Amino acid sequence: MSKVLVAYFTASGGNVTGKVAERLAEAVGGDIFEIVPETLYTAEDLDWRNKESRSTIEMQDRNSRPPIASKVEDMAQYDTVFVGFPVWWYREPSIIDTFIEQYDFTGKTVVPFATSGGSKIGETGKNLKELAPDAKVEEGLRFAADVTVEELKDWAKAWC
Repeated sequence: MSKVLVAYFTASGGNVTGKVAERLAEAVGGDIFEIVPETLYTAEDLDWRNKESRSTIEMQDRNSRPPIASKVEDMAQYDTVFVGFPVWWYREPSIIDTFIEQYDFTGKTVVPFATSGGSKIGETGKNLKELAPDAKVEEGLRFAADVTVEELKDWAKAWC
C-alpha cells in the first residue's frame, strides 16, 4: 500500500487551501504538512497590484526561492505527494518551487492541486516536472473552496 502526503501552502490566513488540503488528506488517508514560510506574508506582501510587494517581486523572479520554516520528516516514506497552493500569477507560488527542490522525488508521483477564485492552475505541472525530473508529475487541478471529500476521493483515486 502506498503512503501519501498532502503538503500545502496558504499565505493569507483565509485558509481556503488548508481546508481543501485537510479534506484531501481525509479522502486519501494521507499525512498532512503545511508549508510555512520562514517569514510570514503580511497583507502588504500579498498586494498583487503593488509592483513592489513581496509576492509580486517573488513571482517576477523565476529563481526566487522563499525559505521554508520546517521540513517533512522522512520524505522517503511517501510514494505520492499532493502539493497544494493558491494560484499566484497563473501558476504555483515560488515557495512551492522551494519545497520541490528541497527533496528527492525520484520515483514518486507528485500531484499539484490549487485553489483560486477563477484562475486555472496554468503550467504548474510543467514547472514542477522541471524541478523534479525523476518524479512522475501530474497536471493537477484547481478546486473551489467547497469541494467535498467525496469529490476529492473520486479525483485522487487514480493515484491512491
